[in-house]
Amino acid sequence: MHDETGKMPRHVSIIMDGNGRWALSRGLERNLGHRQGVEAVREATEFAVEKGISYLSLFVFSEENWGRPKRETDALMSLMVHSIHSETPTLMKNNVRCIFIGDRTHLKPDVLERMDRCVEQTSKNTAMTLILAVNYSGKWDILQAVNRYIENEGSNFDKIDKNPEAFSRYLSTEGIPDPDLMIRTSGEMRISNFMLWQMAYTELYFTPVLWPDFRKPDFETALNAYFNRKRRFGKIEESY
Repeated sequence: MHDETGKMPRHVSIIMDGNGRWALSRGLERNLGHRQGVEAVREATEFAVEKGISYLSLFVFSEENWGRPKRETDALMSLMVHSIHSETPTLMKNNVRCIFIGDRTHLKPDVLERMDRCVEQTSKNTAMTLILAVNYSGKWDILQAVNRYIENEGSNFDKIDKNPEAFSRYLSTEGIPDPDLMIRTSGEMRISNFMLWQMAYTELYFTPVLWPDFRKPDFETALNAYFNRKRRFGKIEESY
């Protein structure tokens, strides 16, 4: 394994945290923070394209978020439907392909319809792949992969133990490289059930900046921190 210090990450993952706190600190309703967060999504996506990052994954809505007040979850779903519709032309302009990962079973038909339409419209774009995790849970992802594995490969779990790469093909991120860098905003220092399998060796970066305030200079700072790290993947430096 060679030293990748200074190399542009192929896949950056972001946990977009702090929308509600951003709004409350300004005496606004939490939902207005989520609306402002859409601007940060657009800017982060454009910046990733500019930098030549191949994959950008965003944790949009977690399985645990259903525990929030219904008023807020309804508003989030409504905002997501509107945002997917309004941002698709921008994705097309920037040549960005969009895909969604997560449990579809609890999402309403209008949400699924808008998601599927966006995937279809952007399917031939080649500059970058934007992965939006909606109703996603890392534990769910692993469990659904186990079920899919059993359906396709039988119950020979020795095979999983000897070839984890074969198992990883059943995750929702099939065909997508594991994240090189994970950014979490708002100062919280945890991964909150996001891509548990995929982030085994991901570099983690935490910033106190609230997501609605996260802009290109903040993204640049995160990349610079990543460039200065040595990714050993369990090996020692002398082995390079």
